[in-house]
Amino acid sequence: MRRKASLILLAFAVFFTALSPLLRWYAFPRLAKIPANQYQAVVLEAKDATLLDYGTMKARTVPGVTIVQTLKGDVEASEKIEKTAGRDVVVWDGLSYVQGPDGKMVSRIPERYIFDAHSQDPVHATGEMVDGDPVRRAGIEFKWPFLTQKRDYEYFDAQTRTTSPIHYRGTRTFRGVKVYYFEQTVPWTKVPFPRTMPVQGITPESVARTGTTRWYTTVRRFWVEPVTGAPVYGEEIHKEELRGGTLLGDRDRVTAFAGHVKMREDYIRSTVALVEHNRLLILMLTSYLPWGFLVLGACLLSLSLWLEARGRRPGDPAPADAVEPEPVTA
Repeated sequence: MRRKASLILLAFAVFFTALSPLLRWYAFPRLAKIPANQYQAVVLEAKDATLLDYGTMKARTVPGVTIVQTLKGDVEASEKIEKTAGRDVVVWDGLSYVQGPDGKMVSRIPERYIFDAHSQDPVHATGEMVDGDPVRRAGIEFKWPFLTQKRDYEYFDAQTRTTSPIHYRGTRTFRGVKVYYFEQTVPWTKVPFPRTMPVQGITPESVARTGTTRWYTTVRRFWVEPVTGAPVYGEEIHKEELRGGTLLGDRDRVTAFAGHVKMREDYIRSTVALVEHNRLLILMLTSYLPWGFLVLGACLLSLSLWLEARGRRPGDPAPADAVEPEPVTA
């Protein structure tokens, strides 16, 4: 009976020990994915910002500027791209909508971001764009990979349509969550005018004919939860200028927008709560279950060996049917 129980325990020990690496190295890459139908919105604010009045072409200080960023998954487009890409793909249609204190539109920049559902590596396919301009992204955007490392990453900037390093600056605690802090500085760069201008009748082409150009710089900061790779908070010190041309008259340059852009408080709280929930799910696949099954397998193996040893312990009385019969003589 002990030998039978020992064999059963040994079988379970082998099963759970084998399941441990399978969860981490086989199931995790296939189960931890960004949903293709995900939708999210974030509201950011820049208080006491500087904004250009296109009526007078002069910069003025305003109480605040609001930026609404939305990301909406296109399931049909992702399924179509997956057929040729050979992997799970997510297609995000993003929109960055900026409005002044009066509620009027300052700028709106749409983009389509196509990436691998697990690794977040960009996937190049027809439709990848920023504000209608085809782009070929390199590096990450919006989200870091699962199990983010303490190193620099390449980050795509939608304004300049270029990729540059975003630097790891250390480990911190944000609202009780352990995060990695990243920072990127984009130097002054000439960038295109948005296709949708805030003043009716003015187009990027008409502004270009005046010789006026648009320039941009920013310091971008993210606090990233490393297990999920999701930013729990982000901010930018953002500046835009118009330079040269007849549109500015005798001035060399004028500030189009300047402000310290930060996430609104209610969106910070909801983002932290969502990240903490998803963090637990990822840890179940990468740490809790694999290590738990490994320890359980070791315990079952020890118990199996112990039962086997007890079954073979010397000195135990032999069973009655094991006693040799005495020889029979004539």
